[in-house]
Formats: sequence, structure tokens, C-alpha cells
Amino acid sequence: MTDSCTQKRRRFSPEKRKSLILDHTAEIVAREGVSVLSMERIGKEAGISKSLVYAYFESLTDLLRTLLKRELKSQRLLLAKEAEEATTFEELVRGVTHQYLKYIEERGLIIERLQAEPSLSGGNDPTDYSRDSAVDYLADIIAANFDLPKGVARAATDISFGLPATAGAYFLRGGIELEEIENITVTMILGSITRLKNVYSTNYLPLKRE
Repeated sequence: MTDSCTQKRRRFSPEKRKSLILDHTAEIVAREGVSVLSMERIGKEAGISKSLVYAYFESLTDLLRTLLKRELKSQRLLLAKEAEEATTFEELVRGVTHQYLKYIEERGLIIERLQAEPSLSGGNDPTDYSRDSAVDYLADIIAANFDLPKGVARAATDISFGLPATAGAYFLRGGIELEEIENITVTMILGSITRLKNVYSTNYLPLKRE
């Protein structure tokens, strides 16, 4: 590494350096997955030594947990903004789905790949950006607007929560435009919730006998 490169490296603040390490790690995960990662590989991609990576993160697991928390926070803030600005349920579903798919288009399946890593399971403290809090928020809206039991609304929300990720993975494989994937996903979510409302408002009501 040249002296000029070293000087440039030293100008970064600790927070900026830490952010850059996370950025390079995210790029590797998006391209190749989690299995290829090592502190040495990350340092090489970032143009720094392995020891400097360890100066910011005590282990690879610590680094990946930090990255997952950052990605979840960024994604959930975007989704929460769309949900809060929606004036109809269709707008809510479309807005959230659009942001989710846009995120995957730009960032890849980083979150999904990190969450599938066994070493990260159960390693994060609950935060405002967790899946459970997002599911609860949407389930409350569905229960209130579709007159569904809370347990049913939550189950439906939790199940449909995985649809945008599956749609995003399908999009990344190619062969279909993002807008069409979005339309399909929104239609499937709206259709399933509407069908649930119809079923629970008729089929599961107590029989009325004269």
C-alpha cells in the first residue's frame, strides 16, 4: 500500500471507517453470500489490514450482527414511512411492497442471507426494527380494518411478510420486470386478506337457526 493511500486511510474518522468496513462486507454478502467471508477477505476488499478490521469488530460474528442491525434499521425505516403515509390499505400494501422490492433491487438479498446464517440466530437484542414489531403493527391495522380476530390477522401478516422477499429473489433471477413482480405480490397479499375477511364473516360465524 502506498504512503498516499495510507494517508488517505488515516483521514477517516472511526465511525466512517467502521461504516466503510460494513459497506464492503455488505457488497461481498450481496455478491457471494456469507460463507465466503473472513476478516482477512473483508480487510482486503476494504484496502486495510485484518488487524484493523479486528480493531473495530471483535469477531466476524460481531461484524455480521452489526451489519444485520444496520440493514434492518435502514429497511424498516423506509417501510414504516410508507405505512404511515398510506391512506388506504391498498396504498399501504403497495407502498411497503414497492420499498421492499426496491431495496432488494439496490442491495440484493443481504438481510435474508444474514438472517439465514446460524451464528446470527438469536444474537440480536429486540429493537424497534425487528420483524415481530413490524408484524404486530401491520396485524393491528388488518384486524381493525377487516374485522378479523387479532390472532388470525397476525398469522396472516406473518405468513405474507415473506412474500416480498420471495418476490425479490425471483426478480433477481431475471426474466420479469420489477413493476410486474410488484403487481403480482400486491395482488396476492390483498387477495389473501380479502378472502380471509369473507371466510371469517360468513363460514365461521355461528349458524342461525329459526
